[in-house]
Amino acid sequence: MTATETRPATPARTAHEAPATTTTPAKSQNLTLLVLLAGIFMTTLDIFIVNVAIPATQRDLHASAASIQWIVAGYGLTVAAGVITAGRLGDMFGRRRMYALGMALFTAASAACGLAPTAGLLIAARVVQGVGAALLSPQTLAIIGTAFEGAKRVRAFTAYALAMGLAAVFGQLIGGVLIDLNFDGLGWRSCFLINVPVGAVALTLVPRAVPETRASWKSGADRKSGAAGRTRLDLPGVALVSGALVATVLPLIQGQSQGWPLWTWLSFVLALILFGAFGWYQGRLAAADKSPLIDPALFRTKGFGKGIIAQIVFWMGQGSFFLVFALYVQNGRGLDALQAGLIFTPIGVGYLLTSMVAQRVAAKMGRQAAAVGTLLMAASLADMIVTLHLTGTGGSLLWLIPALVADGAGMGLAIGPLSATAMGRVAPHHTGAASGVISTVMQVGGAVGVAVIGIVFYTALGTAPTPAAYAHAFTAGLEMLVGVALAVAILLQFDKD
Repeated sequence: MTATETRPATPARTAHEAPATTTTPAKSQNLTLLVLLAGIFMTTLDIFIVNVAIPATQRDLHASAASIQWIVAGYGLTVAAGVITAGRLGDMFGRRRMYALGMALFTAASAACGLAPTAGLLIAARVVQGVGAALLSPQTLAIIGTAFEGAKRVRAFTAYALAMGLAAVFGQLIGGVLIDLNFDGLGWRSCFLINVPVGAVALTLVPRAVPETRASWKSGADRKSGAAGRTRLDLPGVALVSGALVATVLPLIQGQSQGWPLWTWLSFVLALILFGAFGWYQGRLAAADKSPLIDPALFRTKGFGKGIIAQIVFWMGQGSFFLVFALYVQNGRGLDALQAGLIFTPIGVGYLLTSMVAQRVAAKMGRQAAAVGTLLMAASLADMIVTLHLTGTGGSLLWLIPALVADGAGMGLAIGPLSATAMGRVAPHHTGAASGVISTVMQVGGAVGVAVIGIVFYTALGTAPTPAAYAHAFTAGLEMLVGVALAVAILLQFDKD
């Protein structure tokens, strides 16, 4: 079935999921996937590419330490707070429409970031970038879940994982290369401006390449009478979940650098209260046959709950590893941005190798492919610990290459099956909300991982930031990450849903 075909109506589908419609037929599913992956690649890349641009940005804009934190954090915080609502907006008003709006916002904001004359305007543009990323991210998974079927859906999820992983792994390398090339003296600004031509091309292709789908919620009375579903946005739910996510992620981003003041702990307490109120309110709406932002029935879908837990734990480890490794090679071993980016290349090589076969492995092993991948990552991290002890602080970093390749290979086996585990049995009318939840836990998981590893890493580092201290701190961080990888593997291994 191609993206331009309309599936035959079934009772379950006509009750909840509006069939795909396109005013301009899509040329092929390959083009559909390419346009979708352009968005997820750019939005993931902008999480990582900004790290290597920070020193030059700070010098050029005379930015304070607090401003630099917000240049990094403003984007992630906005994405985390907005994706669940964005997923629901896609269900209601059309996923293609929301994807196009998100792409337009993201592209325009990238241009504004690259041209920003002050740190304040750069922070504002980063927030708008986050809004665009939040709008388009959940639509990607939702459109894949509705426009592809069977083996084609598995291949699409594999391609999604490949695009996201490559953006994460090569983000610092791409940033380092762009800064080193210094096109027309743009320097760090090219890290943002590179999104503009890519986003513009993708945006022009959306109307004819991406099928339009939406989900309509129906009350019991509507289903009995055959009336059309009434679309509505649960505004109290939006306020509760957005507030809860901000109250969770903000102290995680700011807490470590500020020494975990009282407001961070009060914010965590507020987050728990808001999440509790959100869950109660969603249950109340569902019981009253109204349209909740997230239907509690979604979490009764087999595999979804455990898939979400596995996702958040996995991305805790990923966010943690990229942070401690980047700090170790740059601050501990004295590499510049380009050299540090090159060190990440073996991870990308391993990721590429296994991503190409992950689909076939998953076909034979099912969701256990993700468990195998995380076990391989745990083994590679353990090998890094041994290598560091044997080579010491003066040894060549080339000794880490085999372990880095193995770590990337484990990522390639794990990321795609993790998404498929969570989304595989989700009903079509829940795909927008489910995609929003998955995108949220990726962001929150990364923030939690960075906060936790920050405590472990900087406690081990102590007050003497020497190469030996960095090696010790890096080893302590790796030991924690081995535990994280094993936790994901065990969770998936015993998942028999």
